[in-house]
Amino acid sequence: MKRYVKFVALFFGLFLVMSLSGCTNVKKKANTTDTWLQIVAKKKVVIGLDDSFVPMGFREKNGKLVGYDIDLAKAVFKLYGITPDFQTIDWSMKETELRNQTIDLIWNGYTKTTSRAKNVAFSDPYLTNKQVLVTKTAQNITSTADMKGKILGLQSGSSGYQAYIDQPKVLKQYVKEAIQYDTFNNAFMDLDANRIQGLLIDSVYANYYISHKSDPSSYRTVKTGFASESFVVGMRKGDKTLRKKINRALKILKENGTIDRLNKKWFGTTNTNTN
Repeated sequence: MKRYVKFVALFFGLFLVMSLSGCTNVKKKANTTDTWLQIVAKKKVVIGLDDSFVPMGFREKNGKLVGYDIDLAKAVFKLYGITPDFQTIDWSMKETELRNQTIDLIWNGYTKTTSRAKNVAFSDPYLTNKQVLVTKTAQNITSTADMKGKILGLQSGSSGYQAYIDQPKVLKQYVKEAIQYDTFNNAFMDLDANRIQGLLIDSVYANYYISHKSDPSSYRTVKTGFASESFVVGMRKGDKTLRKKINRALKILKENGTIDRLNKKWFGTTNTNTN
């Protein structure tokens, strides 16, 4: 019996060592391998996104994938003769998908943060965003303090969720309970049904979503005090060439007016600060 127990312990010990070694090798590869030549050879780059994040990347009723980031990514890689392949992913697993090379880029209203910088390389910023609190007007919530004793909605893996956790004095100290959602669409349904009384959300999403509702006046957008954010493209740290190519393309598209046209198309203004 003792011999069997020792064998089992040895087996699981070896399994754990192999698993940890595998994770280390995957992370090392992500941090050191430059995949630009492979992307060029395939003429394809795989972009991970949450396909319900309006207006950055979302599906219309006919299933067509559209959005600001969709247009921008296509414009960037058109300069290099490369076709983006957009893959829907679990947003809370985006960095893992990137590290494991399931995708090449995270590009869908992706915010530059200190915690993400530990594992991901960023492009230059291309859009400004803020975290806002969306409520129903009837709730008469006009400040974060008015969320005292109330229920808040958040998206799992979002920069808003991270800000909520990292800066508890802004909003968390007032909230009775916080519920995480896989998509903002589901969170809005619960807001409309009064299952939550507030939703912490990106201003670009909130502004677009509310403006397309039948009664926009039934919603109120409340400033939170969280700092402004920069939207960037996320990539593996080893992809230094890819980063240079994207930054060069963003600069070209800014200079030739493409980015201004996209801002006008999706936000109604040429100002990259959408708040």
